[in-house]
Amino acid sequence: MARRRRRRLPDEPVEVGISDLSHDGRGVGRIEEKVVFVHGALPGERVSARLVGRNRRFDEAVTLAVEAPSHERVEPECPWFGYCGGCALQHLDHRAQLGWKQQRLKENLRRIGEVEPDEWMAPIFASPWNYRRRARLSARNVPGKGRVLVGFREIGGRYVADIEACRVLHPAFADRLMELSSLIGSLSIPDRVAQVECAAGDDTAAIVLRHLEPLTSADEKTLVDWSDQTGIAVWLQSGGPDSVTRLWPAQHQLDYRLDDFGLTLDFHPQQFIQVNAAVNRQLTARAVELMDAGPDDRILDLFCGLGNFSLPLATRAGEVLGAELDESLVRSAAHNAAANGIGNAGFVAADLMQSVDTLDWMQDAFHGVLIDPPRSGAAEILPLVAATGARTLVYVSCDPATLARDAGTLTADFGYRLEKAGIADMFPHTAHVESLALFRKAA
Repeated sequence: MARRRRRRLPDEPVEVGISDLSHDGRGVGRIEEKVVFVHGALPGERVSARLVGRNRRFDEAVTLAVEAPSHERVEPECPWFGYCGGCALQHLDHRAQLGWKQQRLKENLRRIGEVEPDEWMAPIFASPWNYRRRARLSARNVPGKGRVLVGFREIGGRYVADIEACRVLHPAFADRLMELSSLIGSLSIPDRVAQVECAAGDDTAAIVLRHLEPLTSADEKTLVDWSDQTGIAVWLQSGGPDSVTRLWPAQHQLDYRLDDFGLTLDFHPQQFIQVNAAVNRQLTARAVELMDAGPDDRILDLFCGLGNFSLPLATRAGEVLGAELDESLVRSAAHNAAANGIGNAGFVAADLMQSVDTLDWMQDAFHGVLIDPPRSGAAEILPLVAATGARTLVYVSCDPATLARDAGTLTADFGYRLEKAGIADMFPHTAHVESLALFRKAA
């Protein structure tokens, strides 16, 4: 059979009217009734665009010129916006970003879950700049450019973006991309360093260098000297996650504070923490407020991580039990409880997506449950959550579609009512939607 020839994309620009934003922040329009997704375009605009991809169901394009701009359009503060794939919405006013994210949550709840809250909570947000305290940056030695590129991937994800700074990274790293480029370029294996993982606490910072071949003693001295000059700890990763070791300094700890609760939480540079410190402080405070636990209440925290919600809840409740698959996070949660003098919080390791029906503690009664699941949501465990008898359920979500699906199940099958919902702007300038919902069962 003869292979079908690929149609050549036209060189001439196309005019597109934009009616909406897609889930990933691209403008949505139509050309001759076919949907086209346009990078850099906003609803209400008419743009001149270049087609960059064709699919049977839709086309893809990038904006060349805005013929009729939206009143919500702003000038991006990053000169690499539209080229680097780290941000999708810098051209949209930040207040408008909040509105779009809240609307996206509303539409998902209505369309997927067929439910609406009794009350919409005000969005949780903070400064949209220098917020990202954890980031995984790609590294690639490009001889044609004469240096190692360090940064996020380009739009489309194939190549490392050639950028010099990043306005959304934590201040410890925002203006250090060229410095990291020179650092890796000075090593004996610049073409075998694949990744730089950045992590910052409230007062300290660290990088994890992923290297595919061994470093020399001279390389290690170069990294130690850089650490001494910058105050940033250097960790090395030669293989899988278990291979991560601290190179320098001998003693170093990352931590962040939750001042409303008098807590300080330690973490490892590769452990999951909420990326946006200012938003996380507000998010934990609101979650505890919604749970409204008292000294006689037992609270269950599922997908508890290193205790980000468990420990604040323990300052109000009588007892808290946290469960998490990652055993290193469970150990960190227990460490953080002991370090903060929290004696009424316990932690267990468990696969919450598969084995919860065999876990004795899931058969216990709880007054309230907090869930902070992965993007896939919590569908598998909702029957067991309902079986605990918990009257209050606080759901922290990183995907509005799976939250909406689970909200439909909770309200239709298990007698819960969706009382409150709202967004938390954990990742400004991106299409990521973090949200928070309160479900209550009648007494």
